[in-house]
Amino acid sequence: MDCISVFDMLKIGVGPSSSHTLGPWRAAEAFLKELEAASLFNKITHVRVDLYGSLSLTGKGHATDYAVMLGLNGADPEYIPIEDISTIINTINSDKKLNFGNKFLIDFDPKTDIVFNREFLDFHANGMMFTAFYEDEEFTSTFFSIGGGFITKENDDSINEDVTCSFPYLFNTSTELLEFCDRENKIISEIMFENEKSIRTETEIHDELMRVWNTMLECMYIGCHTEGVLPGGLNVKRRAYDMHKNLVGTTPYSNPQEWISSIRKTKVYFRQILKWVSCFALAVNEVNASLGRVVTAPTNGSAGVIPAVLMYYLVIENHKAGQKEIEQFLTTAGVIGSIFKKGATISAAMGGCQAEIGVSSAMAAAALCELMGGTPAQVTIAAEIAMEHHLGLTCDPIAGLVQIPCIERNTMGAIKAINAAELALDTDPLNAKVPLDKVVNTMWETAKDMNNKYKETSEGGLAVAVNIADC
Repeated sequence: MDCISVFDMLKIGVGPSSSHTLGPWRAAEAFLKELEAASLFNKITHVRVDLYGSLSLTGKGHATDYAVMLGLNGADPEYIPIEDISTIINTINSDKKLNFGNKFLIDFDPKTDIVFNREFLDFHANGMMFTAFYEDEEFTSTFFSIGGGFITKENDDSINEDVTCSFPYLFNTSTELLEFCDRENKIISEIMFENEKSIRTETEIHDELMRVWNTMLECMYIGCHTEGVLPGGLNVKRRAYDMHKNLVGTTPYSNPQEWISSIRKTKVYFRQILKWVSCFALAVNEVNASLGRVVTAPTNGSAGVIPAVLMYYLVIENHKAGQKEIEQFLTTAGVIGSIFKKGATISAAMGGCQAEIGVSSAMAAAALCELMGGTPAQVTIAAEIAMEHHLGLTCDPIAGLVQIPCIERNTMGAIKAINAAELALDTDPLNAKVPLDKVVNTMWETAKDMNNKYKETSEGGLAVAVNIADC
């Protein structure tokens, strides 16, 4: 059984896509490590990157070319100052040189050394091959970005940290998880906290969970206070800024924590609640579309759902909530996300948008349900309801950009998550007809049946019906 940590499901990185940006970035870093291990790193004089399948078809819109350059340049997506990204990319483009692993310069022309191959590799829709040249020889390595920032090699999962741990409670399905909850008399977040303790200290767990949340909060804050037009050519106007301005009221604030207190003093009629949740989700994904720092939850394209629902709980449902509730929410969300990753996919290139927005909505619904007092069985019901109503959702980004319909879909996923949690709280698990494991299996079967045009290739749906010239 796989051991997938909460922090595998909630990774901090740079937008706009976990599978098309963060994954290739991490693959470039892994390639550098391979060269080091082979004692070839210092001999390299030139590098070429071949992108395949979905990475090629939507790579420009997803900044895949930027990601591999930044990874080969030795930058870390968790910590690189966002303002440095354009400087590094512009320098590479102008000088035709790459600061290889941040150690020494090598020849590199993005126009010829990043090759967009339209064909698909057999193993996964998101394939990439790195080739390093030295002394009239070459070293090649092929990676696959399998969603949520996870990378792998064909028939080799050893490069992912999630397979190296040994959890006390091993589960692949919700049925197995619920058996542990029943046997140990623990709720889902408590089971997962015990698992996390097998690989981290309690202090590290608390600190990392709050670092994840603070990244989410800062992302919402930046998105709500930034106006203008998103990059990429579609000229999409940012909406969170104006929406936030009309909602926020007059209570002054100067930082994200004071902002939470300020929002708690605003009106909470139904329409305002809908708008606040939508505003939070829009804010995150507008930051994501601008190559800002976000948390994959479980992907970048669906990064707005979980923070929006958690923020809803903090500013609408429970004004006394703090670190305990935040950590509980994130932990439960991570558990549910891991079940979908093990049993289906979190990659839109493999499963359409049901694998991203659908999974994020299920994660958020489950987490909210637990915070609202739901039993473990009701928590899994909340996840099932949320996913059930995203089944078959296609991924057809216009111009290959994570903007239309991606940004709005986060608002819908967040609203559905809240509704699913409420429905689950009023459901007797004994009367539930569809268990979570069934919907996970169904989602995977739906993914396999889905036409490739609707799997993040921009070759079908809205991506074809609407083009840049129309916008």
